[in-house]
Amino acid sequence: MGELKAAFMFLAPEADPKKHRAVVKTPIVELHVVGVKDYKEACMVAKELVEEGIAAIELCGGFGNQGVAKIVEAIEGKVPVGVVRFDIHPGLENKSGDSIFG
Repeated sequence: MGELKAAFMFLAPEADPKKHRAVVKTPIVELHVVGVKDYKEACMVAKELVEEGIAAIELCGGFGNQGVAKIVEAIEGKVPVGVVRFDIHPGLENKSGDSIFG
């Protein structure tokens, strides 16, 4: 099995993707964790990640259906997009990102 270069993006209203990011490397997985403030920023960051060689993107539970669709569209389906699901997200005032950013 080769190394997987993947990303996890999370929504946080005050997040700055240039500052709020980390890379966790294991022998098999290189995981890039990036915070974004809204769907628009998430789309821009997702495109950059794909250009940098990310092979899979997972989105936090704050991304609603609309947010996931926007990411898939932004990256033109070039890599798989997975989603952590919450009906309501505790970090977003118990709402989906769709009701805030959609």
